[in-house]
Amino acid sequence: MLRLRRPLQRSRDHVRGAGDGPGAIEVVGYQDFLCPYCRRLREVFARLRRALGDRLVYAFRHFPNEGVHPGATLVSRAAEAAACQGRFWEMHDRLFDREPPFSREDLSILARDIGLDIERFERDLDADDVAGRVQDDIDDGRRHGVTGTPTLFVDDVRYDGAWDFYSMLEGLERPVAARMQRSARVFASLPTSAGLVLLIAAVLAIVCANTPVAPIYDAVMNAHIGVGPRGSTLWMPVREWLSEGLLAFFFLLVGVEIRREMTVGALADRGAAILPAVAALGGVIAPALLYVAFNRGPMASGWSIPTATDIAFTLGILAVLGARVPTGLRVFVAALAVVDDVLSVLTLAIFYPQEFRPVFLFAVAGAVLALFLLNRARVYAIWPYAGASIALWVSLHAAGIHAALAGVVVAMCLPTRPPPTVGPLLAQAASALAELEHRENEARRDGREDWRPEREPVWDWAARNLSAASARLLSPADRVERAVAPWSAFVILPLFAFSATGVPIAVRLVSHGSWHIFAGVVVGLVIGKPLGVLAASGLAVASRLAVPPDGVTLRHFVGAACLCGVGDTMALLMADRALPATDAAVAKIAVLVGSALAGLLGAAILHRRDVASTPSNGFATGER
Repeated sequence: MLRLRRPLQRSRDHVRGAGDGPGAIEVVGYQDFLCPYCRRLREVFARLRRALGDRLVYAFRHFPNEGVHPGATLVSRAAEAAACQGRFWEMHDRLFDREPPFSREDLSILARDIGLDIERFERDLDADDVAGRVQDDIDDGRRHGVTGTPTLFVDDVRYDGAWDFYSMLEGLERPVAARMQRSARVFASLPTSAGLVLLIAAVLAIVCANTPVAPIYDAVMNAHIGVGPRGSTLWMPVREWLSEGLLAFFFLLVGVEIRREMTVGALADRGAAILPAVAALGGVIAPALLYVAFNRGPMASGWSIPTATDIAFTLGILAVLGARVPTGLRVFVAALAVVDDVLSVLTLAIFYPQEFRPVFLFAVAGAVLALFLLNRARVYAIWPYAGASIALWVSLHAAGIHAALAGVVVAMCLPTRPPPTVGPLLAQAASALAELEHRENEARRDGREDWRPEREPVWDWAARNLSAASARLLSPADRVERAVAPWSAFVILPLFAFSATGVPIAVRLVSHGSWHIFAGVVVGLVIGKPLGVLAASGLAVASRLAVPPDGVTLRHFVGAACLCGVGDTMALLMADRALPATDAAVAKIAVLVGSALAGLLGAAILHRRDVASTPSNGFATGER
């Protein structure tokens, strides 16, 4: 978790520093008295206090790791027993000054040294309220995603930077660049941030298309740019570059997610995968049938528009609802969205190819074969895959198939690695850092004031070993996902939404047959999608083909099914592929309206609270 839900509390936390100067900085640290890294960090904090003075406020919270450091819990209780007599920080300093291990007798000696009442200290050491205080900090840390020590939060935001003095000083003082980076991380960590940016981009596009700036907007979106001779295959309008070019990165993430869910996620187990898979299929068939009921003839080709679910918006709404939504429901919706993405990709490839040129399929096959061979050869460098991916994208575009689908193929071919053995990596990193520390201590003993580690040959050796150990923690697929995910959420999808949703509302809605398209899409999203999900899921559960998620009531399931009617960028893309420009504009407006209605309906249903009762099989009948 990036943000600290329980901020520093002077009435409860152990706090050092007045914090009454201008620009006060609050740091909350989850630490273990026996953790060697916490002991090292104490020296850094001593320097930070000297540099920042009263501006620095530090709160200590217990997170003893008994499994790694036996006796850590007893030591934490000793510090709390000292706090009962107002001497926490004196005991804190003595514990960090002395090398472990600590016996009970050692702790009593330290207590006597700082002037504590020994009899009271011994009683408090075994008191339930002292043990409970330590356990409260441990539970609080786990709620905040703390898994190791030290874990620091600076002004309620987790600090993930380096632990050396200068890195921490920069992180605490927060120059302009650091403040911008921190604000961006906080915003990106919000569950609704990606959906909010997407919504803003769509609204901005509609505003541009319906105001005096519309000619400029259309000119930019329709401007032709490309590679090679003008008029060649790779000369396209900006709108198509955003659709086929940038969107390939989004499909790359979709492919990585599908692959992960099929191997270690919700789709790995056959029994667990059946319900979201069946529900997703029903969520495609029902809205498509309702759309066709409103639209016959050429306009029926838009049947796929109300079938796609937006995972960013849907999971964002579920996150905002918080504890009202059980964990099992979130997992179900996420798995359903993955299957929904698979069906959308297949729909786009099979039903909406552009001008088809089969001769280029040989080039497509060659690029796919190259990716496959790279994977089989366990090539872990990124650049060979990048070259084959570009060749695949160009070949698909030339063949008349939506080139963004290259992202899915590439994702399936990116190599994975088994998790590394931690011991050798720890030895490699520790050896590099220990050698640097040895050289630094040696220079300090010799009085060499001008010594700089980066000038030593050992610096390059240590940097290479640390980089190698760090890189081994992630497979190429993991590295690609981490690199592309923020760009996809906050740049690629918003740009595509900005290019796809800019339609003149008033003019398009009065065109011939537009209301049939509008009604078909809206009814498909708001009514067809939840009906399809519920009907297919009910049949699967009734036939014992699948079981519902634990702790999920019927109301929960109905609310989630309604949220699945929130359409995504794939719906906008299908509108462009399935319908003429005028009718596609109407369909896009309908996607926005239907998504808003589906989102509001689903959130309203899930927001209610009642008493739950769970039958022996099927969905729970009460509400929670």
